[in-house]
Amino acid sequence: MNKTTRPMNGTAQPIDADQSTVPAPVNTGRSTVNKRPSTAEDGGKKPSAAVRLVQLARERYQFVMSADGRPYAVAVDGPNVVLPFKGRAGLRQRLARLYAETYEGDVASQSALADAMTVLEGIAEDDDPVPVHLRVGQDDLGTIVVDLGTADGRAVTVSAGGWHIVDRSPILFRRSGAMAPMPAPALLGDGLSMLHSLFNMDESAFRQLVAWLIAAWIPNIPHPVITFKGEQGTGKSKTAQMVVNLVDPSPAAKRSAPRDLKAWSIQAFNSWALCLDNVSSIPSWLSDTLCKAVTGDGFVDRQLYSDDDVVVVSFRRVLSMTTIDAGAFAGDLAERLLMLELQMIDPSRRRSEEELDTAFETVRPAVLGSLFDLLATVLAVLPNVKLDSLPRMADFARVLAAVDQVMEWNTLDDYLAASATVAGDALEGDPFGSAVVALVEQCGTWTGTAAQLLEHVQPPGGIRPPTWPKDATRAGGKIRRLAPLLRTVGITVDDTQRSRDRHRHKLLILTRTDLPEQTASAPPTAPLWPDVPSIGQGHRVPEQG
Repeated sequence: MNKTTRPMNGTAQPIDADQSTVPAPVNTGRSTVNKRPSTAEDGGKKPSAAVRLVQLARERYQFVMSADGRPYAVAVDGPNVVLPFKGRAGLRQRLARLYAETYEGDVASQSALADAMTVLEGIAEDDDPVPVHLRVGQDDLGTIVVDLGTADGRAVTVSAGGWHIVDRSPILFRRSGAMAPMPAPALLGDGLSMLHSLFNMDESAFRQLVAWLIAAWIPNIPHPVITFKGEQGTGKSKTAQMVVNLVDPSPAAKRSAPRDLKAWSIQAFNSWALCLDNVSSIPSWLSDTLCKAVTGDGFVDRQLYSDDDVVVVSFRRVLSMTTIDAGAFAGDLAERLLMLELQMIDPSRRRSEEELDTAFETVRPAVLGSLFDLLATVLAVLPNVKLDSLPRMADFARVLAAVDQVMEWNTLDDYLAASATVAGDALEGDPFGSAVVALVEQCGTWTGTAAQLLEHVQPPGGIRPPTWPKDATRAGGKIRRLAPLLRTVGITVDDTQRSRDRHRHKLLILTRTDLPEQTASAPPTAPLWPDVPSIGQGHRVPEQG
């Protein structure tokens, strides 16, 4: 038989000469749903289980690759929610069930499923990566989209023109087992007053909390770690749980501190908002990790059963903590805190967990409606907000200024005053930082090398604590990390100069400056629990635009 060759997948293969002009059909069509293929009795060859699985999948799903290199499936006739290829309720599991239902009495083997997944992953890689969001995202026009987490895929869209509940999200979302559905927001009265009635905090603290909640739904900015501080019995844990469940409801809103970086990355990857409960001390690695999670963090690990492929986990998160001792935080983390003090609960006002849960669930739709109303108004004025000077959390400060403009509040000044207090507490909790402050207060200006500084400052009692720098290199690094906190107490750090001798040692110049006068936070002007009208009564927020 006369034969010639043609390339196939990079290798020349023999073919019949009389068939050389008839190319094999590739992806020319899709099989009909629930239609059995032809059998050997019909003269045709029965497709393999892997081929049929791919056909079933392509009829029902589109395939995308996320920006972090994960393949997902999106139902053609369903919510705009992606399905992972693996895991519980993932594409693999659904295809196995669909195959058994379509081909009655036939079950796809594990090898067939694996082959089909490999093909589908290749299809997902054909197009450019697309953004896949978790709970909160933003489209190309700047509209904020909040996933309600419901099975029908509804979402809330918020823009300068108002907010709306839509049946299908305009952007892709992913779900995780750490998420719970969010009730649909509703205009049912003054939701902010209803929310304040649940918390034992003064007016200044509550207004800062409201501004933080607004910022928590703006996805592309850093958010300070909201930290609830107070004595035992002030309701810190319950307050933090309710706050997180407003932003990103979860069956486990409160978490213990993670044991290592990988455990933390898994938690953070699966939740938009997290709360670390009852924090008494934070190891240095976790302090650095929390700082990076505020501004944006990434984690790279080797993919399972692979030598050269890696898995990338990247995230920016909304974080909350509860603590009794504010001095437990390192300086760089202290700069990224929004510290709110909770007041002691009067015994006559104390409520059981069940009562609080019932009250929270009752007012939550109204609270969400009022918060989304405020968010829409803030988005309208935010582009025109300009600050004379920008603090460390500059984007968050602009949101505070926008809230102040809309509500005629004073949250930005209160936040800056509270941040200075937190910085002072962090310095007091750092023995080396306290010793440096005492040295500069005594001499006004100190100049020398890091080694000389380490000789001049002495630990309390003459015993070096574990956090005390062990050598000149670590002392210089410690000063650089403390520099932002030192500025808050009127001490500037200059490490750009060199000694004039032949050694050209790097010098540290620590100078005491006069602090500008700061206005202290205003005392409470209203009771901790304001009188709240019943739902549907009293002040009604404006209708949606």
